[in-house]
Formats: sequence, structure tokens, C-alpha cells
Amino acid sequence: MRILKTLEELRSWRRTLRDPLGFIPTMGYLHKGHLSLVRHAQQECASTLVSIFVNPTQFSPNEDFSRYPSDIKRDLKLLAPLGVNGVWIPEVQEIYPAGFQTTVHVTRLTQPLEGRVRPGHFDGVATVITKLFHAATPQRAYFGQKDAQQVLAMRQMSRDLNFPVDIIACPTVREPDGLAFSSRNSYLARDQRAVALGDEMQVLVPGHQGAEGLGRQQGLE
Repeated sequence: MRILKTLEELRSWRRTLRDPLGFIPTMGYLHKGHLSLVRHAQQECASTLVSIFVNPTQFSPNEDFSRYPSDIKRDLKLLAPLGVNGVWIPEVQEIYPAGFQTTVHVTRLTQPLEGRVRPGHFDGVATVITKLFHAATPQRAYFGQKDAQQVLAMRQMSRDLNFPVDIIACPTVREPDGLAFSSRNSYLARDQRAVALGDEMQVLVPGHQGAEGLGRQQGLE
């Protein structure tokens, strides 16, 4: 498993890989949902790459960027037995060098739901995924259905910008109590988990216009 830090290292290493390359972009603090994405990629692709990058541009000033959970050594231990070809762990300045001033904006799909309560979030996601796609040149990228609105926005962006990348949505993986695996679950006390699970179940009921409902409307499978 090759550990890559710089864009130059990534591009040089990428030239040695067999296609298709399956790419799993993450912000680290990996869990079973992320590992499931890796396994899906390995079933379909000759090579696999995981990125670990806590993207500052998708956080609002009052959000948890400075305390987002991170444990790179733990992440690498989880990935090593899976046979991942490479892990790219860039620094912020590698992705956003001094003077960076470009933003990618997906319009209608990002306006409701999470986009309404987290202004700018999806701009940050679209921008960093654009950068990662250009750097890694994968043929397939793997996301969890848990983040249905994000998946739809990334598919739209890929079509609009002519990325030769298939956006693959993989089934949500859940903890024993039914809560979807998330790196931020580490924040939750027991009573907060119950509230979070109740919120999740609410968006799964038929007719509810949450992210999962939006995904069904758009044919997200």
C-alpha cells in the first residue's frame, strides 16, 4: 500500500497503475461504511485509491473543522489488510495553494435540504472533488447512499464538466442500533444517538422529502 503526500507523487504513481482505477474520497476517521466502499471498488476495478483530506472549504466558520476527528495511523491500519493500492494524504496547501480563488458551484440540486442549512457546503465539496478527480484521474468514484444529496450533486457536476468518471452509490452501512456509520458519530452520547436515529428514520418514511426522498425522485440506486 503506497502512501502518497504530494500531487507530484500521486501523478507519478498513477502512471504505474492498471485501469480502471476506483477512487474513494474520504475525510478520514474511517469506519465500516468507508471500508465497504473500498470493497465495492475492489470488486469492480483493477486498482484502488483512497484519499484522506479534511476539506476546509466545506465547513462554515461555526462548524467543527478544527475538531473533526482524525487518526491517520488508525486509518492506515484499517486499510492495509484490504489490499488498497494507494492512500493519498495531501496537506491543505497541496489542494489549495496560496492565491487559490476558484469555486465549483452546482445549482438546483444543492439548494434544498442540507444546502439550505449549510450555505457553501456543497460548493466546497464540488470544488475539492473536482480537484481530486483531476489529480487522480479515476474511472470510478465511490460514495455512500447515506449522503444522497452529495451523490446526486457529484453526478450532476461530473456530467456538466465532462469528467470521464462513473459516480457509484453504495448501500448505507449501519451500526447495530440502526444508526448509519459516520465519522461524527464519535461526538454523540447515548441519548443523542437515539435522537439522531429518530431523525434518520424520519427521512426514510415514504413521501418524506429528505435527502433519501430526493434520491428516490432522481433515481439514485
